[in-house]
Amino acid sequence: QVQLVESGGGLVQPGGSLRLSCAASVTIFRFYAMGWYRQAPGMQRELVALSYIGGSTNYADSVKGRFTISRDNAKNTVSLQMNSLKPEDTAVYYCNARSSGNTNFWGQGTQVTVSS
Repeated sequence: QVQLVESGGGLVQPGGSLRLSCAASVTIFRFYAMGWYRQAPGMQRELVALSYIGGSTNYADSVKGRFTISRDNAKNTVSLQMNSLKPEDTAVYYCNARSSGNTNFWGQGTQVTVSS
């Protein structure tokens, strides 16, 4: 049973920073990709950042240069450092893990609110 548990969301002012973490209940070597998606009210879930097992990464254009994804294989975690946050970054952020068979696993989500 794969479980993904997110932490680190909260309320931050525009221009501030937050760090999200996702802990997996199994070794993350099982997943060829791990990353983060987000969903704002009334919007579709969208990709934020992905980290592939080979080391490459993929970012949404809207977060490039501001967000950084990282994996810690020893701790079975994936993290998202978010800097220079904007109100439009407000959303529920979901951790995602994708197996080689293209099975997707999701965390329960963590709220990020950027507001003054």
